[in-house]
Amino acid sequence: MTPGQILAAILLAVAGSAACTWQVQDWRYGTKLADIGKAQAIAVTKAGNDARAEEQRRQASVNKEASNAREQNKAADVDAGAADAAGDRLHVDAGKLAASACLGDPGVAQRGASATRAAMVLSDLLQRADKRAGELAAAYDRARIAGKACEAAYTSLKR
Repeated sequence: MTPGQILAAILLAVAGSAACTWQVQDWRYGTKLADIGKAQAIAVTKAGNDARAEEQRRQASVNKEASNAREQNKAADVDAGAADAAGDRLHVDAGKLAASACLGDPGVAQRGASATRAAMVLSDLLQRADKRAGELAAAYDRARIAGKACEAAYTSLKR
């Protein structure tokens, strides 16, 4: 064997060894990459499930607060109805009082007519002011309930 052939044989042996080593490394890293891919797929699935569960928890919390707000609005409407009924009774009584003002004393008949008109005007003014106060109270109740529901929903989402 000539020195060129020996050198060629050595180079061929080194190249074959390197190729074999390359193939073994490829198999090892291929297995590692497959394991990493499986772990990553499992982690992505778990993260998706966790995100869905958190979204459902938050939505349930917001729905609960909205339901509570609707119940509070119903209760406020019932209270407003009762207040309106009491106000109506008051208006009837005020109208009766205004109509009967100063009619019992014949000495003040002249003054009685103007006093009756003034009492009727005041009765009407009371009725309109009471109606407006009821409207404002109902609007305030709705706004307060909505604000409290919003605050409670926000607090539940921060948890």
